[in-house]
Amino acid sequence: MDQQTLRFHFARQTKVLVAIIATTVCTTSLTAQTQNALTLDSCRALAISNNKSLKMAEEKANAASYQRKAAFTNYFPEISATGTYLRNQKEFSLLNDEQKNALTGIGTQLQGGIQNSMQELLQNHPALAANPLFVQLSGALSAIDIANPLNAMGASVVDAFRTDTRNIYAGVVTLTQPLYMGGKIRAYNKITQYAEQLAREQHNAALQDIILATDQAYWQVVSLAAKKKLAESYLQLLQKLDGDIEKMIKEGVATKADGLSVKVKVNEAEMTLAKANDGLSLSRMLLCQLCGLNIDTPLCLADENLDDLPLTNETFSADTELAFQNRPELKSLEIASGIYDQKVRVTRSGHLPTLALMGNYIITNPSVFNSFENKFKGMFNVGVMLKIPICHWGEGIYKTKAAKAEARIAHYQLEDAREKVELQVNQSAFQVHEAEKKLTMAQKNMEKANENLRYATLGFEEGVIPPSNVLEAHTAWLSAQSEKIDAQIDVKLTLACLKKAIGTLE
Repeated sequence: MDQQTLRFHFARQTKVLVAIIATTVCTTSLTAQTQNALTLDSCRALAISNNKSLKMAEEKANAASYQRKAAFTNYFPEISATGTYLRNQKEFSLLNDEQKNALTGIGTQLQGGIQNSMQELLQNHPALAANPLFVQLSGALSAIDIANPLNAMGASVVDAFRTDTRNIYAGVVTLTQPLYMGGKIRAYNKITQYAEQLAREQHNAALQDIILATDQAYWQVVSLAAKKKLAESYLQLLQKLDGDIEKMIKEGVATKADGLSVKVKVNEAEMTLAKANDGLSLSRMLLCQLCGLNIDTPLCLADENLDDLPLTNETFSADTELAFQNRPELKSLEIASGIYDQKVRVTRSGHLPTLALMGNYIITNPSVFNSFENKFKGMFNVGVMLKIPICHWGEGIYKTKAAKAEARIAHYQLEDAREKVELQVNQSAFQVHEAEKKLTMAQKNMEKANENLRYATLGFEEGVIPPSNVLEAHTAWLSAQSEKIDAQIDVKLTLACLKKAIGTLE
């Protein structure tokens, strides 16, 4: 077998191998279309529904909504009830022991005093003792029992003065209606409204971050899958070329140096394929994690078996005004600036007069409304409470100035963020234009690589080009195809980054 025949045989085998690879790719693409392949939108939907950070941001927004509703209740009167029970070791006494003894023995003392007075009168006045009428009257007076009734009356007085405070029950129902709190309630309600809006904007920012991360992971898998197919086809081609070169060496029409150079390329292609497989596996794991799936879940993406990625004809410009309106980060800073403005009012209100209407219903046992009684009795009272700060040595002024300084910081942060967003939008637009230029150049290089490969194959068939030149043509074609894939992916990713910079990534 001469050299020209071997070269023709190698070229024909190359064409057959390329046809087999193309047929395999088309068959795989059709199979993916018939299966439930995940599109970019479906991956986004899975990521949005399963992402834990997004769920936490949503719960923060719900919490902010409840706090706003709670703040609004400060406009309404507050009603509270308090009850207490107290057990005392000793009873409170309004009378001392001497007074108690005097009251309980008042009858005995009075009757004894009367009898003693009558006896002294009879002894000191014999004429009265000789008067039978007086003697009869004094005996009748002595016979009257006034001790027991008076003693009982004194005991009842002592009992009436008992407080019975060893067991004390008390309860109070209080109604408080703020009338003027220095503007604190109104400012606090605005703060909670801003806080709810801030939580919503943070949720939107997290949503766009998740969408961008999902897009990047999706197109990374598509890119590596395409490069894996290229590496496989290139390896098969080199292995076929290695076998043909071995035959050519045996026939004496090729040198061992040609064989070694092909073997080196085969080893490099095997390493490239191994790296592509590893990178593809890791990228699929990342996409599974973002979508909330098990990292071992086999994913089949709708775009990974396409020869050319479809590119939209969307046109975007560096519209900074649209970015200022849509960017959730800027909206968050604007809301934060409003919150700090309201904090100034809250701080100032702490040093202004406050006025509130108060009403109470108090119930106690023992009760004192009808002396001391072991009964539950109560009463209403209504009043107005006015608190006027007089002197705090300038504390309120200093705190208000500090709050104003924090508000100014928030305004400066907003201005700085607007400048950075403007820069980011312009940079993203520049990157989109650069990616489109690279794609145009890659397409032109691909056309040249195809033409170069065609000429190399024809020259090899005619016997005017050595195998090393064919190998170089295939290597150049592989590089051009890889650059084309990278350029297509770069266009899609830069467009996604530009949409996020403008705030229209959905």
